[in-house]
Amino acid sequence: MDDLDRLESESVFILREAYQAFSRLGMLWSLGKDSNVMVWLAKKAFFGHVPFPLVHVDTGNKFPEMYAFRDRYAVEWGIELIVGDCPPLEEMDQDLPPATRRAQRKTRGLKDLIEREGFDGICAGIRRDEEGTRAKERVFSPRSVDAAWDVRDQPPELWGQYNTDFPPGTHVRVHPILHWSELDIWRYIAREGIPVVDLYFAKNGMRYRSLGDQDITHPVASEAATIEAIIAELEQTHVAERSGRAMDHEAEDSFERLRTEGYM
Repeated sequence: MDDLDRLESESVFILREAYQAFSRLGMLWSLGKDSNVMVWLAKKAFFGHVPFPLVHVDTGNKFPEMYAFRDRYAVEWGIELIVGDCPPLEEMDQDLPPATRRAQRKTRGLKDLIEREGFDGICAGIRRDEEGTRAKERVFSPRSVDAAWDVRDQPPELWGQYNTDFPPGTHVRVHPILHWSELDIWRYIAREGIPVVDLYFAKNGMRYRSLGDQDITHPVASEAATIEAIIAELEQTHVAERSGRAMDHEAEDSFERLRTEGYM
């Protein structure tokens, strides 16, 4: 068993624990590399069939390539897809910086969808190495009735022991790939042959390293036009994965404010 086998095994265990623990479980599908790996792991965990719906919280502002990817693989993978929309920008907190305000639409859209669909558990494909605030997360992360996250009040998860016993009415975020790195993700994509949106591959010296809304996500300089070249690039780079996200260059606490409110 190698490192990827161990990561896969732990994620499969988490997904099965979540499916057993929650009466209404869903999985966020952002269409990016991490959530595609998470869907792939779910197919492995349940013998080729994902037994709960995938959820796309749609801002209406994704890249056309992402919508084409969603429409194709929702059919090819035989998944139940729920698409939720987001409230208009004018209804967001006007005190937030512009890009963060746009990202807040996704948080509000997710809250509305959770309430409408009655999810008591939602799987999200975040990783600890993406950003400092996400490094503080738990695998099974309880939220308040309004989906807020209290970073100072989280259950311990020691030695791979997860708490899945929460009071009735608790909504829980489940993070099956929290322990993976960006490099792990690409090595696993290469090993398993997992499809991804081709915006990740360099064209004219630029590529997207992280995908979001097209008006607040920018490409980074890169010559990596294949999965193998991306892996080689990541083994050398010191540039942050989210360097192309406009929100991460605004106020220092922008991301943490959104995550406290319920952002993924």
